[in-house]
Amino acid sequence: MTEKSQALATEKEARDVAESARETEWEHPSFARELFLGRFRLDLIHPHPPNDTAEEARAKPFMDKLKAFLDRVDSAEIDRTGEIPESLVQELRDMGAFGIKIPKEYGGLGLSQMSYIRAMELVTSKDGSLVALLSASQSIGVPQPLKLFGTDDQKKKFFPRLAKGAISAFALTEVDAGSDPANLRTTATPTEDGQHFIINGEKLWCTNGTRAELFVVMARTPDKPVQGKSGKQITAFIVDASMPGVEVAHRLRFMGLKAIENGVIRFTNVKVPRENILWGEGKGLKLALITLNTGRLTLPAGCAGAGKAMLRIVRKWAMERVQWGQPIGKHEAVAQKIARMAANTFAMEAVAELATALYEKGGYDIRLEAAIAKLYNSEAGWKIIDDTLQIRGGRGYETAISLASRGEAPIAVERAMRDYRINLIFEGSSEIMRLFIAREAVDHHFKLAFNIVKPDSTMRERLAAMAKSTPFYLTWYPTRFISTGRLKTFGEFGKLATHMRYIERTTRHLGRSIFHAMVRYGPKLERKQAVLFRAVDIGAELFAMSASCVRAQMLAATGQKEAIALADTFCREARLRIDDHFRNLFGPNDENLYELAMSVLKGEHSWLEHGIAAENSEMGIDAPVADTARAEVSRTEELAALV
Repeated sequence: MTEKSQALATEKEARDVAESARETEWEHPSFARELFLGRFRLDLIHPHPPNDTAEEARAKPFMDKLKAFLDRVDSAEIDRTGEIPESLVQELRDMGAFGIKIPKEYGGLGLSQMSYIRAMELVTSKDGSLVALLSASQSIGVPQPLKLFGTDDQKKKFFPRLAKGAISAFALTEVDAGSDPANLRTTATPTEDGQHFIINGEKLWCTNGTRAELFVVMARTPDKPVQGKSGKQITAFIVDASMPGVEVAHRLRFMGLKAIENGVIRFTNVKVPRENILWGEGKGLKLALITLNTGRLTLPAGCAGAGKAMLRIVRKWAMERVQWGQPIGKHEAVAQKIARMAANTFAMEAVAELATALYEKGGYDIRLEAAIAKLYNSEAGWKIIDDTLQIRGGRGYETAISLASRGEAPIAVERAMRDYRINLIFEGSSEIMRLFIAREAVDHHFKLAFNIVKPDSTMRERLAAMAKSTPFYLTWYPTRFISTGRLKTFGEFGKLATHMRYIERTTRHLGRSIFHAMVRYGPKLERKQAVLFRAVDIGAELFAMSASCVRAQMLAATGQKEAIALADTFCREARLRIDDHFRNLFGPNDENLYELAMSVLKGEHSWLEHGIAAENSEMGIDAPVADTARAEVSRTEELAALV
């Protein structure tokens, strides 16, 4: 499983594969993209798209069933045993929880993306393992790419099964291929008659893989010439778990999400009909990226749900727990944490719902909005979890079962922390999200002016780039200093108007700073990840501020005036973070940090590691651990046989 039979892809090969899968054109507007270009397009998000009351009414019966179901779920038992009882899974099937977005004509509930993310928010507030089961099946599993790219015949064949509760999984990651798909080893070889493909390979960290009936499998099909060179082709297949050669090789276990159905899935000479190809040969990676644009909307909503659950815990505890003569919530050190938790939870929901509302409205390109929502909410939510544990103190670190055994309320903050941590890695780690956002943030400048600063450009290429870029920069650059809408006061935002003016002003600052970075570093900018990441974080903060303000204004208009205070506090704190990022944008210590890291990697500071015990890989696995591992493999084989 861990052997490497082939050399890893070179840096150029990896870049070429990734670039070939990118959506290179922007056919529809994007508020986030405009931010990075230094343009504050408030008209794209304001007025905030209103709630669809008719859709909410359609979703209510299901949401009521789901809430009643969750009230009965024993999450502590699921965490302790590492298993979701089949009876619970069947209840979810019966209420349609695996077919929330599948059209009614195929037996699904036919609900909207907004209803779906709100359902996942609700489940996340109770149980991480359950939301992993439901969301992996519907956000990145078969239903979403089938809805976007499936043929009518494919939809008729698979949607009814999925609507009835057939669990699905997405199989991309391998031992050497994660965020870098160039190292994909799983192959799909066409048969002589061309009617089938034979899939061979092994997939790692396949969520739902140990329980799935259907997979979307990414595999390498024969290379094809691309611009005179051999180009790697990655294709998406729908694979049925009942096909001969599909095997659950191992069920994986983790620090959190103890009952997640995640495993190593092996494909040995699996014969798949050509008609099971999704979209077309060689379009697998692009399919995955487009699918994730929508799939990533789920996780930010779940993070907001977790934030709400932690806020409720802290609000109650901070008034119950008395130390030094008064409730701990009245001590300033704790009070500041609570205020930030409330403001950030509001912002997280604003970010998640705005990105989803734009998607549902249609006519928007939300690839950047979805990526920012995933990045921002996963990191903001982690801080909320951490502060909740700190405020709960020893009771936060103690397990819910232990608390209950001595007569205290079984508040599972410790489990929440274990379950939540994966959100900074799921569906693209924070680092990969920043790289993705940064690539799109500089895309317009690179298209226009990259050949001007590229060292190996010919004079002809430089002149052509100058002719192409000059008209744009003659008008764009001066207006990044002077606002064309400088007389706009944003008066309709009341108390929040000062923040709106700050966003407009700072957006122009961000736009010209990214341009200055490109001029300063030229082609080397792509390696200046620390600089790019700070620019991305500024853009993400501006997006969160914008979402918070337009949502607060919308809620205030409907009577929820308390939202203004939450948005105001969030924006005050965000402005401090943004100003700090600008002060350090070009990283006075970046070179020093990189040089030290390289010397550490060379072993020049290995003496720092003296005086510690040998690690497991040096000692070998202890016998009890090995016995447990063998038992787990046996259990997995039994489960696979049952499936």
